[in-house]
Amino acid sequence: MQQIKVSVPGSIMLMGEHSVLFGEKALACAIDKRIKVVLSPLSDRSVSVDSELACYRSELDCLKEEPKLSFVISAIKMFADKVPSGFELQIRSEFSHTVGLGSSAAVTAGVVAALAAYAGHECDYEQLFDQSLQVVHQVQDGRGSGTDLVASIFGSAVSYRVKPREIKKLNNLPEISLYYAGYKTKTPDVLKKVESLGQNNPAIYEQIYQLMGRVTEAAETAISGSDWQSLGFLMNNYQGLMDALGVSDKAISEIVYSLRESDCIQGVKISGSGLGDCVLALGNDPSIQLPYEQIPVAVSEDGVIVEYN
Repeated sequence: MQQIKVSVPGSIMLMGEHSVLFGEKALACAIDKRIKVVLSPLSDRSVSVDSELACYRSELDCLKEEPKLSFVISAIKMFADKVPSGFELQIRSEFSHTVGLGSSAAVTAGVVAALAAYAGHECDYEQLFDQSLQVVHQVQDGRGSGTDLVASIFGSAVSYRVKPREIKKLNNLPEISLYYAGYKTKTPDVLKKVESLGQNNPAIYEQIYQLMGRVTEAAETAISGSDWQSLGFLMNNYQGLMDALGVSDKAISEIVYSLRESDCIQGVKISGSGLGDCVLALGNDPSIQLPYEQIPVAVSEDGVIVEYN
């Protein structure tokens, strides 16, 4: 059988962090930094994975655990009795996993798409999303909205609600810029902290999530109408709510307020769960000098791409 090549974009959260887990909408977009997965069939039942996180060898019918490849191995387990034989997986990324950008979601979607193709399944985007989200939930004890998966799989900018499920493609965005705080707290750890804080003030946190939902709905309207000034204003609003939630910190605040001083920047907020990770700005000002890494990004129209060699 021929090689299967899958290319998946990374993603960034535009709005809806945390509140998406409480029934509100989220906005995200695919970016022009991609993860590539190549599956090469083998004649026996062995499995090997060559990635920047770890190299791995095992038997398809008795898969060993490897914490660094938890999403990959969970996906392989899903298809172990469906694929015709063993295989080699090569996984390469155009960006570092340390900066987030939905790397875990992109890897998961890429491996699931490759294995589904190897198993001979006709896998549309909705099915790919369902299977990939199942893998994420298995690894993360049921946690994770799937917003980053939606963006990576469908491409472009998207609006998403978990239940009842709504997925809608949005207009392209103008120029954006992204700054990395230099560290990243794992999303499940951030969620646990927020959950703990929320237990002390459940009514207040419920209202914060509702406000986040209203701001996100207004941001979707602004994007649909290409009203970038309003979008920037709403991004600043949402950042204030992230701060109230307890997921902003000194480094993030420094980036946010430094960028807001520029007339070229219309809005700034955390992109992701917070306590590190990235800060997203609507606009770009090359004259700004910050002691933080700027990651060049643009919105990618293309989602998952599967090719056969």
